[in-house]
Amino acid sequence: MLNGLKNAFRIKELREKILFTIAMLVVYRIGAHVPVPGIPFQGMLGLFSTDNNSVAAGAMALLNLFSGGALSYVSVFSLGIMPYITSSIILQMLQAVVPSLHELAREGEVGQTKITQYSRYLTLALAILNSVGYLFLFKSFGISFNGAGAPEIIFDLMIVGTLTAGAMLIMWIGELITQRGIGNGMSLIIFANIMAGLPQAIFSSTEGNAGGIITMVIICAIILLVIPLIVFLERGQRRIPVSYAKRVVGRRMMGGQTTYLPIKVNTAGVVPIIFASALLYFPAQIAVFFPGIGWIQAVASALSTGWLNWVLNVVLIVFFAYFYTSMVFNPDDTADNLKKQGGFIPGVRPGRATAAYIKNALNKITLPSAVFLALIAIVPSIIFSFTGNHLIQAFGGTSILIMVGVVLDTVDKLEGQIKMYDYDGFFK
Repeated sequence: MLNGLKNAFRIKELREKILFTIAMLVVYRIGAHVPVPGIPFQGMLGLFSTDNNSVAAGAMALLNLFSGGALSYVSVFSLGIMPYITSSIILQMLQAVVPSLHELAREGEVGQTKITQYSRYLTLALAILNSVGYLFLFKSFGISFNGAGAPEIIFDLMIVGTLTAGAMLIMWIGELITQRGIGNGMSLIIFANIMAGLPQAIFSSTEGNAGGIITMVIICAIILLVIPLIVFLERGQRRIPVSYAKRVVGRRMMGGQTTYLPIKVNTAGVVPIIFASALLYFPAQIAVFFPGIGWIQAVASALSTGWLNWVLNVVLIVFFAYFYTSMVFNPDDTADNLKKQGGFIPGVRPGRATAAYIKNALNKITLPSAVFLALIAIVPSIIFSFTGNHLIQAFGGTSILIMVGVVLDTVDKLEGQIKMYDYDGFFK
């Protein structure tokens, strides 16, 4: 592992990518502490406390968790990464029902560029809506934004503009990391948000007493036991044997060998959990527009916490596991490519029969992985509802899955770059 890190920093190009990624994440975390102009901090105290039992305060605590603590500082990055993730979910789902978007997705780099542009426009619209919603919510607590004798509308526009600009800057930082750094920028930003809340969660869980410290040690031990299971799931594969017929190309005999088609057990990765969380988080975003309407706040609270949230989490995670897997892995295209290359699965006819066989194998391994993801996501939430331990809330199953998935993906990309220069990877 240490030799792999040394080799990574010996390569100038890779070293620059690593340092650039770190620098962008540092800029992001600094921005999370830069306050929006015109915010009266004394009036904002207590709005984000989990000890406050009001429905609105509970929604604020949830939104603050997703922003990596930036909302508690009312910073320029208060909206976090969620507007971009929400827009990505909408466009991903539209690709399955809108033929023109589906054709764009199949056009390769040109089509993906257009879809990315649509995603940016939708992110801008969602960021403006969220900014206005936060402004309404702050005012519902009796907080006024004015000073120096200027009209309040000036401060309102400034706050909305600053929050919107912050959301777009986060999107830009994420895209820069993806293009010029190492790993997926948006995933690394989510990773940074989770890690930012970890120290405070540890201090809150201990609370200066022996019982809190023992609980923290037990939780950490359980986390260390769960991580290998997650790694096993992420690395697990269903290997379908594939044989290639012999054929003559020029003067050479090609084919005749047997290999396998690897299908990941968890093809969708952590995307189902992120998508499900974003959808269940969306009602809390809508509720901030109507702080005085009790039934809207009650619906948002029910969808954000409690048994309804747990049931919907399981259903949405399983749904998105199948949905996203079908988008990233097409059995028909795989069967067609095998047929063109002279490959076949022993005992299965090429063409439609091969596609049906692959689809059946994919469905069989997707269900248990989706159920495992759902259990990892909701069990810590259930435990938190009974214990109130902040470490479980901030570093629960969803956080662990995202962190492990992001780390494994980033390490894979680093290892691939290192091996291009004839160095050993992280693991021999």
